Amino acid sequence: MTELQHFQELKEKVLLKYQEQFPFFQGNWKNFSSQDIQNLIGSIEEKCKQTISEKWIYTHLKPETNSKIPRKDMLNILSEFVGFSGWDEFVFEEIAETKDVLEIKASKTSKKMLWFIVLTLIFVLAIAFVIFYKKEVPELKTIQLNNEFTNEKVNSEEVKVYEVKDSVSKQLEVKEGKVIIDNSDDKKSKIVIKSPFYKTKTIDLNSNETEVKSTNNVDLTPDDFAMMLKAFMLSDIKNWETRKVQLDKILSDNLEVLVLLKNDLGVEFFNKSEFSQKLIVPTPSVRRMKIIEIKNDQNNKIQFIRIKQE
Repeated sequence: MTELQHFQELKEKVLLKYQEQFPFFQGNWKNFSSQDIQNLIGSIEEKCKQTISEKWIYTHLKPETNSKIPRKDMLNILSEFVGFSGWDEFVFEEIAETKDVLEIKASKTSKKMLWFIVLTLIFVLAIAFVIFYKKEVPELKTIQLNNEFTNEKVNSEEVKVYEVKDSVSKQLEVKEGKVIIDNSDDKKSKIVIKSPFYKTKTIDLNSNETEVKSTNNVDLTPDDFAMMLKAFMLSDIKNWETRKVQLDKILSDNLEVLVLLKNDLGVEFFNKSEFSQKLIVPTPSVRRMKIIEIKNDQNNKIQFIRIKQE
């Protein structure tokens, strides 16, 4: 701060000191009247035992701005009038006060900056937590697999469900006809449902039209011939002639049947005639057979059967 700036501050303090003694005056140096000038001269003489002329006040105090600083002896008188020992102490205190103000402002700025940094850090951490939480905690969805015609849940042992993502297939566990899928992953994925007794079904999890998006149920369409074959293998014989006719309708003439024997003892092969003879008069060993794969020919007749012996 320059000396002229200090002098401007001194002029303001003189005006404030005058208003303490003459509270009815609420103006500034521009409208400081001749009577106000006489009052100020009297106040200065009374307190400082020094005299300031009316002309000096008009020359140095009345102007809104000053081009040069007055003599130091006059500055000492005004400084004493406002409560200082002289001009030097006034300037020193002004510098100290300005420094304090700057330090306070700097301190406030530092505190604001600190709070800004803290709040920004909290915001960033909150965003990171939301992203991490969303990424790490999957949005699980339970899908119930039902028979399309009977609306009954499928036998968990008769279906296999695979999740295919980025050409990588992973088998999902099926319990009580239900399967749990991760419905929150943004990667392109689908589930493939396979069964010897139901038609294969593929569901695109990323499609807005997939039934998994709107319901917790997925209907599987039964393969009629495969269902009939399972019934023949599990039921008691009532009319073997009728069963023989029915088997002839659902089994292809080129039927191949592979039976995986227990304890890795090998594989047993049957053709249509041999396999039909087993089913016409089923034995307890036939009822313990578990169909794990069925393939149909172009006429939808069963052409291939893979069986596991239990």
